[in-house]
Amino acid sequence: MMAKRFIENPIISTHDITPSRPDFVVECVMNPGVFEFDDKVWVLLRVSERLPQDNGKVSLPIMKSDGSIQNLFFDKNDPRLDTTDPRKFTYDGQMYLSTISHLRLMCSEDGIHFKEPENICSKIFGEGTMETYGIEDCRVSLIDGVYNLTYTQVSENGVGVGLIRTKDWTNFERKGMIFPPHNKDCALFEEKINGLYYCFHRPSGIGLGGNFIWLSSSKNLTHWGNHKCILHTRKGKWDSSRIGAGAPPIKTDEGWLAIYHGADDNSRYCLGAVLLDLENPEKILARSDKPIMTPATDYEKNGFFGNVVFTNGQLVKGDKITVYYGASDEAVCGADFSLKEILGSL
Repeated sequence: MMAKRFIENPIISTHDITPSRPDFVVECVMNPGVFEFDDKVWVLLRVSERLPQDNGKVSLPIMKSDGSIQNLFFDKNDPRLDTTDPRKFTYDGQMYLSTISHLRLMCSEDGIHFKEPENICSKIFGEGTMETYGIEDCRVSLIDGVYNLTYTQVSENGVGVGLIRTKDWTNFERKGMIFPPHNKDCALFEEKINGLYYCFHRPSGIGLGGNFIWLSSSKNLTHWGNHKCILHTRKGKWDSSRIGAGAPPIKTDEGWLAIYHGADDNSRYCLGAVLLDLENPEKILARSDKPIMTPATDYEKNGFFGNVVFTNGQLVKGDKITVYYGASDEAVCGADFSLKEILGSL
């Protein structure tokens, strides 16, 4: 495989994260957005928490409209409760997430050893009626000196894409929902193309359609149009069931290179890449026939939800792409790739 994993992996695990509340435990840490700021490498993690689980009960935390947390309790033996998927439970036809997520900042001098910052608030929580089940899986795009955070908003109303903007990681401007349910995996291009902003996102079709990657454009980053479905799942391949964008696309001489995730029919998540035309990103020039990274190590195969490598963030230095990724929903890891090697594989 092309991926050269950090020998220090996992670099962040659930044991490295302090719960946001004294009565919570950290169940998952995963899927960081990545950026550079103040001469350091930063990750914006997804941290998922809930109460410790009693032997005979299942607890589910949700946020009320006033910002307080309500814990729901169900009997494990209740036939109306379905806990088949550890990420989400269904009770009497109503779906709940098994945990509630927030975003957590950590920084590093070397890109390997991370700690929570001391001089700024390290936690971003959900707010309002569109984020009562938490906020998840943030991508960070630096555009004209502003860090743009596109993240997943989750509530009983559905799953949509929110936008937060900041210049200093102290003052935040919440722009609200920019893509309504059901939508997620939104990654912004970090410069305009022919005067317009562009992004990937993934609406999910029910019945018709599927979990495909779409491309949209905007004049102001909040109102989006010209929606085009540009990348489909492929039957019988590593990305047969669902696909979604990873980090912001990388501008190269060959085109826009985007690393994306794909899952097969057994919910094994791998990473691949796609190359788009520089002037017309609707045009696909090349795509991974085989993944550039698959779950291979114990920490990638086993965990809260196993057989998963999933990225939201990367750093690019010349030919080296350092990808930070979530492994089996319980750890954050790093791996280096060669830009030329990825391009040559498409």
